[in-house]
Amino acid sequence: MTARIVLPANHVEVFDTTLRDGMQVEGVSASVVDKLRIAEQLDHLGVHYIEGGWPGANPKDEEFFARAKRELKLSTSRLVAFGSTRRPAGKVDDDATLRNLINAETSAVCIVAKSWDYHVETALQTTLDEGVAMVADSVKYLDGHGRMVMVDLEHFFDGFKRNPEFSLRVLEAAVLNGATHLVLCDTNGGSLPHEVESIVAAVAKHVGNDAIIGIHCHDDTGCAVANSLAAVRAGVRHVQGTLNGLGERTGNTNLTTIIPNLQLKMGYECLPAGHLDRLTAVSNHVAEVLNRPLNPQAPYVGVSAFAHKAGL
Repeated sequence: MTARIVLPANHVEVFDTTLRDGMQVEGVSASVVDKLRIAEQLDHLGVHYIEGGWPGANPKDEEFFARAKRELKLSTSRLVAFGSTRRPAGKVDDDATLRNLINAETSAVCIVAKSWDYHVETALQTTLDEGVAMVADSVKYLDGHGRMVMVDLEHFFDGFKRNPEFSLRVLEAAVLNGATHLVLCDTNGGSLPHEVESIVAAVAKHVGNDAIIGIHCHDDTGCAVANSLAAVRAGVRHVQGTLNGLGERTGNTNLTTIIPNLQLKMGYECLPAGHLDRLTAVSNHVAEVLNRPLNPQAPYVGVSAFAHKAGL
Protein backbone atom coordinates (compact mmCIF):
# COMPACT_ATOMS: atom_id res chain seq x y z
CA MET A 1 0.00 0.00 0.00
CA THR A 2 1.25 3.48 -0.88
CA ALA A 3 2.68 5.27 2.13
CA ARG A 4 0.58 8.05 3.63
CA ILE A 5 1.74 11.52 2.61
CA VAL A 6 2.45 14.00 5.39
CA LEU A 7 2.58 17.67 4.40
CA PRO A 8 4.09 20.49 6.46
CA ALA A 9 1.36 22.47 8.22
CA ASN A 10 1.75 25.52 5.95
CA HIS A 11 1.77 23.64 2.63
CA VAL A 12 -1.09 23.36 0.13
CA GLU A 13 -0.65 21.12 -2.92
CA VAL A 14 -1.60 22.53 -6.32
CA PHE A 15 -3.21 20.11 -8.78
CA ASP A 16 -3.64 21.52 -12.27
CA THR A 17 -6.36 20.05 -14.47
CA THR A 18 -6.06 22.49 -17.39
CA LEU A 19 -5.17 19.64 -19.75
CA ARG A 20 -8.23 17.60 -18.78
CA ASP A 21 -11.07 19.63 -17.23
CA GLY A 22 -9.87 22.87 -18.77
CA MET A 23 -10.15 21.42 -22.26
CA GLN A 24 -13.92 21.14 -21.84
CA VAL A 25 -14.38 24.89 -22.15
CA GLU A 26 -16.34 26.02 -25.19
CA GLY A 27 -14.20 27.11 -28.12
CA VAL A 28 -10.90 25.52 -27.06
CA SER A 29 -9.20 22.63 -28.83
CA ALA A 30 -5.59 21.85 -27.99
CA SER A 31 -3.36 19.63 -30.08
CA VAL A 32 -1.05 17.08 -28.49
CA VAL A 33 1.86 19.46 -29.09
CA ASP A 34 -0.12 22.23 -27.37
CA LYS A 35 -0.74 19.99 -24.37
CA LEU A 36 2.92 19.07 -24.11
CA ARG A 37 3.90 22.75 -24.25
CA ILE A 38 1.39 23.63 -21.53
CA ALA A 39 2.64 20.78 -19.35
CA GLU A 40 6.17 22.17 -19.66
CA GLN A 41 4.92 25.58 -18.55
CA LEU A 42 3.10 24.10 -15.57
CA ASP A 43 6.27 22.32 -14.54
CA HIS A 44 8.17 25.60 -14.91
CA LEU A 45 5.59 27.23 -12.62
CA GLY A 46 6.06 24.45 -10.10
CA VAL A 47 2.62 22.94 -9.51
CA HIS A 48 2.68 19.62 -7.68
CA TYR A 49 0.48 17.66 -10.10
CA ILE A 50 -0.44 17.95 -13.78
CA GLU A 51 -3.53 16.00 -14.86
CA GLY A 52 -2.78 15.12 -18.47
CA GLY A 53 -6.12 13.70 -19.56
CA TRP A 54 -8.05 10.44 -19.72
CA PRO A 55 -6.01 7.66 -21.40
CA GLY A 56 -8.21 5.57 -23.66
CA ALA A 57 -10.99 8.14 -23.84
CA ASN A 58 -9.87 9.58 -27.17
CA PRO A 59 -6.93 9.31 -29.60
CA LYS A 60 -5.51 12.68 -28.57
CA ASP A 61 -5.12 11.72 -24.91
CA GLU A 62 -3.72 8.34 -25.93
CA GLU A 63 -1.06 10.07 -28.01
CA PHE A 64 -0.36 12.61 -25.27
CA PHE A 65 0.52 9.98 -22.67
CA ALA A 66 2.53 7.96 -25.19
CA ARG A 67 4.58 11.02 -26.15
CA ALA A 68 4.83 12.27 -22.57
CA LYS A 69 6.74 9.11 -21.63
CA ARG A 70 9.37 9.95 -24.24
CA GLU A 71 9.36 13.72 -24.51
CA LEU A 72 8.15 15.29 -21.26
CA LYS A 73 10.95 15.90 -18.78
CA LEU A 74 9.38 17.21 -15.57
CA SER A 75 11.57 18.65 -12.83
CA THR A 76 9.02 19.78 -10.23
CA SER A 77 5.63 18.36 -11.22
CA ARG A 78 4.14 14.87 -11.28
CA LEU A 79 2.04 13.76 -14.26
CA VAL A 80 -1.36 12.25 -13.39
CA ALA A 81 -3.65 10.08 -15.53
CA PHE A 82 -7.41 10.43 -15.01
CA GLY A 83 -10.07 7.72 -15.14
CA SER A 84 -13.00 6.24 -13.27
CA THR A 85 -13.87 3.34 -11.00
CA ARG A 86 -14.84 -0.05 -12.36
CA ARG A 87 -18.35 -0.52 -13.68
CA PRO A 88 -21.21 -1.86 -11.54
CA ALA A 89 -21.00 -5.66 -11.17
CA GLY A 90 -17.74 -5.61 -13.12
CA LYS A 91 -14.30 -6.95 -12.25
CA VAL A 92 -11.22 -4.79 -11.98
CA ASP A 93 -9.10 -7.25 -13.95
CA ASP A 94 -11.45 -6.91 -16.92
CA ASP A 95 -12.01 -3.15 -16.72
CA ALA A 96 -10.64 -1.26 -19.73
CA THR A 97 -10.53 2.10 -17.96
CA LEU A 98 -8.39 0.78 -15.11
CA ARG A 99 -6.15 -1.07 -17.56
CA ASN A 100 -5.63 2.14 -19.54
CA LEU A 101 -4.62 3.95 -16.35
CA ILE A 102 -1.94 1.35 -15.68
CA ASN A 103 -0.76 1.43 -19.29
CA ALA A 104 -0.34 5.22 -19.14
CA GLU A 105 2.61 4.52 -16.82
CA THR A 106 2.17 7.61 -14.65
CA SER A 107 3.18 7.22 -11.02
CA ALA A 108 -0.06 8.85 -9.87
CA VAL A 109 -3.65 8.40 -11.00
CA CYS A 110 -6.90 10.18 -10.20
CA ILE A 111 -10.23 8.35 -10.47
CA VAL A 112 -13.69 9.84 -10.29
CA ALA A 113 -16.14 8.07 -7.97
CA LYS A 114 -19.83 8.44 -7.19
CA SER A 115 -20.43 9.82 -3.69
CA TRP A 116 -24.07 10.90 -4.09
CA ASP A 117 -26.52 8.10 -3.35
CA TYR A 118 -28.95 9.47 -5.94
CA HIS A 119 -26.44 8.94 -8.75
CA VAL A 120 -25.53 5.44 -7.58
CA GLU A 121 -29.13 4.27 -7.43
CA THR A 122 -30.57 6.26 -10.34
CA ALA A 123 -27.75 6.83 -12.85
CA LEU A 124 -25.79 3.61 -12.23
CA GLN A 125 -28.93 1.69 -11.21
CA THR A 126 -27.10 -0.31 -8.58
CA THR A 127 -27.07 -0.62 -4.80
CA LEU A 128 -25.24 1.61 -2.37
CA ASP A 129 -23.18 -1.37 -1.21
CA GLU A 130 -22.06 -1.97 -4.79
CA GLY A 131 -21.27 1.73 -5.13
CA VAL A 132 -18.91 1.48 -2.17
CA ALA A 133 -17.39 -1.76 -3.51
CA MET A 134 -16.68 -0.12 -6.88
CA VAL A 135 -14.51 2.45 -5.13
CA ALA A 136 -12.82 -0.04 -2.80
CA ASP A 137 -11.98 -2.51 -5.57
CA SER A 138 -10.68 0.14 -7.97
CA VAL A 139 -8.44 1.87 -5.43
CA LYS A 140 -7.06 -1.46 -4.21
CA TYR A 141 -6.30 -2.54 -7.79
CA LEU A 142 -4.47 0.67 -8.69
CA ASP A 143 -2.61 0.80 -5.39
CA GLY A 144 -1.59 -2.82 -5.92
CA HIS A 145 0.02 -1.77 -9.20
CA GLY A 146 2.16 0.76 -7.36
CA ARG A 147 0.19 3.90 -8.20
CA MET A 148 -0.50 6.83 -5.92
CA VAL A 149 -4.30 6.96 -5.98
CA MET A 150 -6.34 10.14 -5.71
CA VAL A 151 -10.12 9.89 -5.65
CA ASP A 152 -12.30 12.70 -7.04
CA LEU A 153 -15.61 12.36 -5.21
CA GLU A 154 -18.12 13.59 -7.76
CA HIS A 155 -20.99 15.79 -6.50
CA PHE A 156 -19.71 15.28 -2.96
CA PHE A 157 -21.40 18.31 -1.41
CA ASP A 158 -24.81 17.50 -2.89
CA GLY A 159 -24.39 13.91 -1.78
CA PHE A 160 -23.32 14.82 1.75
CA LYS A 161 -26.30 17.13 2.20
CA ARG A 162 -28.68 14.33 1.21
CA ASN A 163 -27.02 11.26 2.76
CA PRO A 164 -23.84 11.99 4.74
CA GLU A 165 -23.60 8.40 5.96
CA PHE A 166 -23.19 7.05 2.43
CA SER A 167 -20.77 9.78 1.36
CA LEU A 168 -18.56 9.02 4.36
CA ARG A 169 -18.71 5.29 3.61
CA VAL A 170 -17.25 6.02 0.18
CA LEU A 171 -14.44 8.04 1.77
CA GLU A 172 -13.69 5.25 4.21
CA ALA A 173 -13.58 2.63 1.45
CA ALA A 174 -11.09 4.72 -0.52
CA VAL A 175 -8.77 5.29 2.45
CA LEU A 176 -8.88 1.70 3.69
CA ASN A 177 -7.80 0.46 0.26
CA GLY A 178 -4.90 2.82 -0.26
CA ALA A 179 -6.09 6.23 -1.48
CA THR A 180 -3.73 9.04 -0.50
CA HIS A 181 -6.06 11.90 -1.47
CA LEU A 182 -9.80 12.39 -1.05
CA VAL A 183 -10.90 15.24 -3.32
CA LEU A 184 -14.31 16.72 -2.53
CA CYS A 185 -15.90 17.96 -5.75
CA ASP A 186 -18.52 20.68 -6.12
CA THR A 187 -19.22 19.31 -9.56
CA ASN A 188 -22.16 21.52 -10.51
CA GLY A 189 -20.73 24.60 -8.80
CA GLY A 190 -23.85 25.06 -6.69
CA SER A 191 -22.37 25.28 -3.21
CA LEU A 192 -21.57 28.45 -1.28
CA PRO A 193 -18.53 29.13 0.94
CA HIS A 194 -20.27 28.66 4.28
CA GLU A 195 -21.60 25.28 3.13
CA VAL A 196 -18.22 24.16 1.83
CA GLU A 197 -16.41 25.18 5.00
CA SER A 198 -18.92 23.39 7.23
CA ILE A 199 -18.90 20.14 5.25
CA VAL A 200 -15.11 20.08 4.81
CA ALA A 201 -14.71 20.57 8.56
CA ALA A 202 -16.96 17.56 9.20
CA VAL A 203 -14.99 15.45 6.71
CA ALA A 204 -11.65 16.55 8.15
CA LYS A 205 -12.79 15.54 11.62
CA HIS A 206 -13.93 12.15 10.31
CA VAL A 207 -10.84 11.41 8.19
CA GLY A 208 -8.21 12.80 10.53
CA ASN A 209 -4.69 12.23 9.25
CA ASP A 210 -5.53 9.12 7.21
CA ALA A 211 -5.50 10.99 3.88
CA ILE A 212 -4.99 14.42 2.36
CA ILE A 213 -8.31 16.16 1.75
CA GLY A 214 -8.63 18.06 -1.51
CA ILE A 215 -11.13 20.40 -3.14
CA HIS A 216 -12.32 20.66 -6.75
CA CYS A 217 -14.76 23.49 -7.49
CA HIS A 218 -16.63 24.85 -10.48
CA ASP A 219 -17.58 28.49 -10.86
CA ASP A 220 -21.30 28.34 -11.70
CA THR A 221 -22.16 30.67 -8.79
CA GLY A 222 -18.97 32.71 -9.13
CA CYS A 223 -17.68 31.13 -5.92
CA ALA A 224 -15.07 28.60 -7.05
CA VAL A 225 -12.10 30.51 -5.64
CA ALA A 226 -14.00 31.56 -2.51
CA ASN A 227 -15.21 27.99 -1.96
CA SER A 228 -11.68 26.64 -2.31
CA LEU A 229 -10.31 29.20 0.14
CA ALA A 230 -13.07 28.29 2.60
CA ALA A 231 -12.15 24.63 2.16
CA VAL A 232 -8.51 25.35 3.01
CA ARG A 233 -9.63 27.19 6.14
CA ALA A 234 -11.49 24.03 7.15
CA GLY A 235 -8.62 21.61 6.57
CA VAL A 236 -8.07 21.04 2.84
CA ARG A 237 -4.42 20.82 1.78
CA HIS A 238 -4.82 19.99 -1.92
CA VAL A 239 -6.48 22.42 -4.34
CA GLN A 240 -7.49 21.48 -7.87
CA GLY A 241 -8.06 24.07 -10.57
CA THR A 242 -7.05 25.36 -13.99
CA LEU A 243 -4.90 28.15 -15.31
CA ASN A 244 -7.01 31.21 -16.17
CA GLY A 245 -10.08 29.43 -14.79
CA LEU A 246 -10.67 27.36 -17.93
CA GLY A 247 -13.37 24.71 -17.74
CA GLU A 248 -16.82 23.66 -18.83
CA ARG A 249 -19.77 26.03 -18.41
CA THR A 250 -18.42 28.95 -16.32
CA GLY A 251 -15.05 27.40 -15.55
CA ASN A 252 -13.08 25.88 -12.70
CA THR A 253 -11.23 27.32 -9.73
CA ASN A 254 -8.78 29.81 -11.21
CA LEU A 255 -5.27 28.86 -10.13
CA THR A 256 -3.89 32.23 -11.22
CA THR A 257 -6.11 33.80 -8.56
CA ILE A 258 -6.12 31.27 -5.76
CA ILE A 259 -2.37 30.61 -5.67
CA PRO A 260 -1.50 34.26 -4.89
CA ASN A 261 -4.37 34.43 -2.40
CA LEU A 262 -3.12 31.35 -0.57
CA GLN A 263 0.50 32.47 -0.56
CA LEU A 264 0.24 36.24 -0.14
CA LYS A 265 -2.95 36.56 1.90
CA MET A 266 -3.09 33.35 3.92
CA GLY A 267 0.57 32.44 4.33
CA TYR A 268 0.53 29.00 2.70
CA GLU A 269 3.33 27.63 0.54
CA CYS A 270 1.95 26.43 -2.80
CA LEU A 271 4.84 26.86 -5.23
CA PRO A 272 8.61 26.51 -4.84
CA ALA A 273 10.36 29.59 -3.47
CA GLY A 274 10.50 32.37 -6.05
CA HIS A 275 8.15 30.67 -8.51
CA LEU A 276 5.16 32.92 -7.82
CA ASP A 277 6.95 35.54 -9.95
CA ARG A 278 6.47 33.22 -12.94
CA LEU A 279 2.68 33.14 -12.69
CA THR A 280 1.88 36.03 -15.04
CA ALA A 281 4.19 34.80 -17.79
CA VAL A 282 2.85 31.24 -17.57
CA SER A 283 -0.75 32.49 -17.57
CA ASN A 284 -0.11 34.53 -20.71
CA HIS A 285 1.81 31.71 -22.39
CA VAL A 286 -1.08 29.28 -21.90
CA ALA A 287 -3.58 31.86 -23.16
CA GLU A 288 -1.45 32.30 -26.29
CA VAL A 289 -1.06 28.56 -26.92
CA LEU A 290 -4.83 28.09 -26.69
CA ASN A 291 -5.56 31.26 -28.70
CA ARG A 292 -7.79 32.45 -25.89
CA PRO A 293 -7.06 36.07 -24.90
CA LEU A 294 -6.52 36.67 -21.21
CA ASN A 295 -9.00 38.97 -19.46
CA PRO A 296 -7.05 42.25 -19.03
CA GLN A 297 -8.75 42.74 -15.65
CA ALA A 298 -7.92 39.25 -14.35
CA PRO A 299 -6.73 39.50 -10.73
CA TYR A 300 -2.94 39.46 -10.32
CA VAL A 301 -2.09 38.51 -13.93
CA GLY A 302 -4.18 40.82 -16.15
CA VAL A 303 -2.45 43.75 -17.85
CA SER A 304 -4.87 46.13 -16.09
CA ALA A 305 -4.72 44.40 -12.71
CA PHE A 306 -2.54 47.14 -11.24
CA ALA A 307 -3.65 50.03 -13.46
CA HIS A 308 -4.89 53.16 -11.77
CA LYS A 309 -6.86 56.17 -12.95
CA ALA A 310 -6.79 59.17 -10.64
CA GLY A 311 -10.05 60.30 -9.16
CA LEU A 312 -12.61 59.39 -6.53
